[in-house]
Amino acid sequence: MAGFQVRSGVGANATPANRFGLDYRTESARLGTSVCPIVDAHAHINGGRAARVYKEVCDLYGIERVYSQTQLAQADAVKAVLGERVRFVAIPEYMHADRRWAHTTGFLENLDEWHARGARMVKFWGAPRLRDYLEPSGMNASELAFDSEWRLRIAERAKALGMALMVHVADPDTWFATKYADAARYGTKRSHYESLSRLLEQTGMPCLGAHMAGWPEDLGFLREFLQRHPRLVIDTSATKWMVRELSTHPRDALLAFLEEFRGRVVYGSDIVTSDEHLEASASEAFGAALASSEQEAFDLYASRYWAYRVMFETDYDGQSPIADPDLAMVDPSRYDAMSAPRLVGRALGPDMLRTLYRGAVAGSLDAWYGAARG
Repeated sequence: MAGFQVRSGVGANATPANRFGLDYRTESARLGTSVCPIVDAHAHINGGRAARVYKEVCDLYGIERVYSQTQLAQADAVKAVLGERVRFVAIPEYMHADRRWAHTTGFLENLDEWHARGARMVKFWGAPRLRDYLEPSGMNASELAFDSEWRLRIAERAKALGMALMVHVADPDTWFATKYADAARYGTKRSHYESLSRLLEQTGMPCLGAHMAGWPEDLGFLREFLQRHPRLVIDTSATKWMVRELSTHPRDALLAFLEEFRGRVVYGSDIVTSDEHLEASASEAFGAALASSEQEAFDLYASRYWAYRVMFETDYDGQSPIADPDLAMVDPSRYDAMSAPRLVGRALGPDMLRTLYRGAVAGSLDAWYGAARG
């Protein structure tokens, strides 16, 4: 879409998801119908009320189906709203008081129930901050390395059930430059891929690498890692991260990467929904501070689909309407909490958009789920 522009400028009523005061319902009409129905391979849909808000956003932005890392206790409520539009990904009970149980025995025990609910992927979270998350439980990060005894046990059970893997490895370069600067504690970014490689080699399982396998900043590293692991597929999820980093690559370089790995890069948003987004809340769970009313929740969810469609489908070149705190974290003298990066539209061709939005999923996640059902 050529010549796409938006009214910019941070207003008095700006929110982190809507710095420009856009009407995201009107904006969806401006973007029009996408070249094909879109499949979101990576989201976290929780809360029956929030799911209804999210459903409207899906209808407006052309989202046909979503693969959701929903809390087990929320699965029925989400399914009641989204029906066949949602497919579940098995996750641990992150909020359980006993984190050791949740990520070991409890996760293994829950796999059968997840499988009965249609889940055909199992998620391993391996962010560097896993060290901080586990310390209160008395665990250390090595106990949940991708090739640890418990992860391999869970993977083997998942494999027996006909399930694939999903992994979150590493985190943004901005975080390694700041909150993970202590390499003795958190490791280097590259070191996090060592145990993941061993997991993929030992299990031989197909795997979805969240957030472009954790390194959208370095397409050269991604190229080598994808070549080394032919059953690995990656998603584009984590909107702020992707907008910031995919906008920095020369367009030709990004298109060449997408073409080289056509069918192995799937679309994902990383949208997180919660009923706590619909009202003022003191909780910080599930990003509750990001929204405090139904309208703010709508803007939060819609802004993510807006940003991706503008980046992939148009030639827009301007600031993102979504605030990115990573900028201030790296350079507080230049940025504040409401600053945003440049969003550069890539104007992908219709054929590539069809592959990214739907075709790649049909050849990977949909096939994994369909094969398991068959």
